[in-house]
Amino acid sequence: MNRDSSSGFFAGLIIGAIIGAAVGLLYAPQPGSKTRRMVKEKASEAKDKAAEAVRRVKDAVSSKMAGQE
Repeated sequence: MNRDSSSGFFAGLIIGAIIGAAVGLLYAPQPGSKTRRMVKEKASEAKDKAAEAVRRVKDAVSSKMAGQE
């Protein structure tokens, strides 16, 4: 597995985990206010993880482009 496909795999893995966690939270038996708070926290974590994944992909692309010059 090359570096680009592994970055895509891990990005897909993170997105899948986030979606699974969100569905699990929505179906969990608890008050709505607690569910909304948990979804907000998970969304914030997902945003941070997605930003990190984007940074890694950018770095990988930049280094690959620099190697071609």
